[in-house]
Amino acid sequence: MTGKILIVLAALAAALLLAVIVAWPREQFVPSAAPAAVAATPENIARGAYLAAAGDCMACHTVRGGEQYAGGRAMETPFGALYVPNITPDRDTGIGAWSADDFWRALHNGKSRDGRLLYPAFPYTNYTKLTRADADAMYAFFRSVPAVKRANTPHRLNFPYNQQVALAGWRLMYFTPGVFEPVPAQSPAWNRGAYLVDGLGHCSACHSPRNAAGAIEGGLGGGLIPTIGWYAPSLTSDAEAGLGSWAVPEIVQLLKTGQSPRATVFGPMAEVVFKSLQHVSEPDVAAMATYLKSLPAMPAPVREPIKGQQVDQLVAQGKNLYDTHCIDCHGADGKGLPLSYPPLAGNRAITMDHSVNAVRIVLNGGFAPGTTGNPRPYGMPPFSHVLDDAEVAAVVSYIRASWGNTAPPVSSAEVNRYRSTPLD
Repeated sequence: MTGKILIVLAALAAALLLAVIVAWPREQFVPSAAPAAVAATPENIARGAYLAAAGDCMACHTVRGGEQYAGGRAMETPFGALYVPNITPDRDTGIGAWSADDFWRALHNGKSRDGRLLYPAFPYTNYTKLTRADADAMYAFFRSVPAVKRANTPHRLNFPYNQQVALAGWRLMYFTPGVFEPVPAQSPAWNRGAYLVDGLGHCSACHSPRNAAGAIEGGLGGGLIPTIGWYAPSLTSDAEAGLGSWAVPEIVQLLKTGQSPRATVFGPMAEVVFKSLQHVSEPDVAAMATYLKSLPAMPAPVREPIKGQQVDQLVAQGKNLYDTHCIDCHGADGKGLPLSYPPLAGNRAITMDHSVNAVRIVLNGGFAPGTTGNPRPYGMPPFSHVLDDAEVAAVVSYIRASWGNTAPPVSSAEVNRYRSTPLD
């Protein structure tokens, strides 16, 4: 028996070694179009700054209260903690010693300057679609920001995820580098939107389900963001955030200001709007909307209201709590007062199968981002200190079952799970 086990282990080791041999050199190289592409000209730096904002680089590479792009933010994953690196031009601790080719290799091939494979929490699986000209402009911008001497914190990953050989195998299965190729049959706006959504904007990093290995699956079909307890809704499902019935100006308004008559962004998406999308030009956001509206729609499931004595009692308790705490803003009819108070009747953020976002907003409050287009948004106060788990479950269940809403009830155990989940 021991001999058979050794043979199996040897076969596995050989297969893993073969994966490394195949995956390790997998990369593409595209030279700069011209030396001017990486020059520190004001025009190129400004273009790079715009692209860095559109790519939401600051959100990850700037720790709260820290210096811009100096890294240090911990990204908790199911596999351990990853610490975001310093990308200021400090030569010792940042990317000051990197060439434009090194920077391109990181974005396009997911490899560091020293040849190490990068973890895909850095979304090079999306950034690989960037053109070399855009990568060079971003390089010029990051070379222009103030250098900060801040040593990078080593990752704290569990075994075997902390092994480069395991990462090489992951890349073999789930990553192929390649610049975005425009679709000739589509309009320039559609292609620009696809480039921004699937590439620079890396929307699938949150709005897609992931398999057990952490690889993206299922397009923009929605997914629970690991460890932080927020659900990024499907951008194709009419039951979630599908945008097929939205007009392009409505989508543009939501993405640039954080609010529209049809929805308001909260949680992680509020940070994306605040730090990234409000700074993206209206034509580019309209292009993203054009592309998102074209995605094949998944029809909303037909659901019958859930009935029963226990559900009726839960909803009745929830109504009393709603009348006490919520009715002044959201109204007895659940229609709210757009744009100030979002409607709850027919609100897909409320009626999704995943109730986590509604629970988190009741517990922790809902705060739309302050943007140039909406500098003083209304916010919803937290109720975690006022309502216990059973009461939160009751009021959320009432909202999910009223005014034509037919979503299933929420349990107190589910509320407790998200009450104890950290916000960041």
